[in-house]
Amino acid sequence: WDVGFEATGRITGLKLMLAANCGFSADLSGPVADRAVFHADNAYFLEDVEIVSYRCRTNVQSHTAFRGFGGPQGMIVTEAILGDIARHLGLDALNVRQRNFYGTTERNVTHYGMTVEDNIIAPLVARLAADARYAERRADIARWNATQPVLRRGIAITPVKFGISFTATFFNQAGALVNVYTDGSVQVNHGGTEMGQGLHTKVCQIVADELGLPFERVRITASHTGKVPNASATAASSGTDLNGRAAQFAAREVRARLAAHVAKQQGCEPGAIVFQAGLVRGPGGTQTWEQVVDDAYHARVQLWSDGFYATPKIHYDKYTLSGRPFFYFAYGAACTEVAIDTLTGESRVLKVDILHDAGRSINPAIDIGQIEGGFIQGMGWLTTEQLVWTDKGQLATHAPSTYKIPATGDLPAHFHVALWPEANREDNVAGSKAVGEPPFMLALSVFEAMRDAVAAARGGPVRLDAPATAENVLKALQGPSA
Repeated sequence: WDVGFEATGRITGLKLMLAANCGFSADLSGPVADRAVFHADNAYFLEDVEIVSYRCRTNVQSHTAFRGFGGPQGMIVTEAILGDIARHLGLDALNVRQRNFYGTTERNVTHYGMTVEDNIIAPLVARLAADARYAERRADIARWNATQPVLRRGIAITPVKFGISFTATFFNQAGALVNVYTDGSVQVNHGGTEMGQGLHTKVCQIVADELGLPFERVRITASHTGKVPNASATAASSGTDLNGRAAQFAAREVRARLAAHVAKQQGCEPGAIVFQAGLVRGPGGTQTWEQVVDDAYHARVQLWSDGFYATPKIHYDKYTLSGRPFFYFAYGAACTEVAIDTLTGESRVLKVDILHDAGRSINPAIDIGQIEGGFIQGMGWLTTEQLVWTDKGQLATHAPSTYKIPATGDLPAHFHVALWPEANREDNVAGSKAVGEPPFMLALSVFEAMRDAVAAARGGPVRLDAPATAENVLKALQGPSA
């Protein structure tokens, strides 16, 4: 890369080359590399930019998609560039990042032509910096590093702006089926796959809220093409956005029929009927949900409905890489403090503070769990999880003994996660935002904090290859030519 910048650190021009190691076959490398191009800006306005993306066939096994789907690979480049600019100018890296943020009324168009209409990154980062006491800790770390000959500490705040939607527009659709039985129980089926991320729980919550029922009255059945056909993959952080909205529309249709039935009985408008806490209230009286359902069945009211949702507003030209590929952006930021041993290259993450944007969270416990897990997974990707091949092309890091993922002992003692208290500005289900992939990229703060610690130890430019294993940290401490 080549970058031009002002004395304040604001980028004025950027030429960037991205090369993807695809392995011996393409697999999903094409769309992954495309998304890396889309997310090379991260949260920063790049007015004059040239990005070239190469998809390289190499003599190793085929590589495929991973959490973030190109987003982490694109964002880490720009974060490293901004960190280098700050060190070159002798400025605080957070201030340089803030000067390059997207604006709200100008400097708000991405390099692929999409206007950023829901930008909250500046106030979010400012609040995190205040809550995490970034300025005070930065001063404390400087004093520590001035007196400690072996252990050096570093700190960094990095933002995340992650686009939500499949870049292949036709995937942004979903269907669902809601059945109400005469005993008042509700069954839901949708096209999403539950893989431990809490999708089924959220969909049940959405349906229960729409019908005014306790959560336990709603049951979900296994995803099956015999019930909901042509389902898109549960990917791109869109599982709840798509399937939850489709289920909501199906439940809303059932509720509308029941409201019309009760309103006819009570001689009022359907809008006067309220479904809440398992009761159905109107001007003419209150009934239980079960009474209304049983009465509607005997009156031959349809007690089931399908629902369909197609994400609005999005369009994208894959040949020019331009348009509006994303319905909205999810935002977040992390403040991470690390320590490195300059004799061994070993490192430890000491403190993590996260402020993440999940919109109006449907289930805060699930969302916080996803944020914690995504961050730790990203931390492993950037610190210990290194693939090594022998000269014969054999993968040497093929087991837990050689490929080191984070363990419980790697979690920092100080690990605080908070949610940004604002609903999605777009009309998404329940005002929520996707939370599957975006938190992974919060871990870029770990890598930048590591580079900050290396710079404190040796000064000058920092060349640290990811993952920041002990070996790679030692190489970085020896200098760019190592």
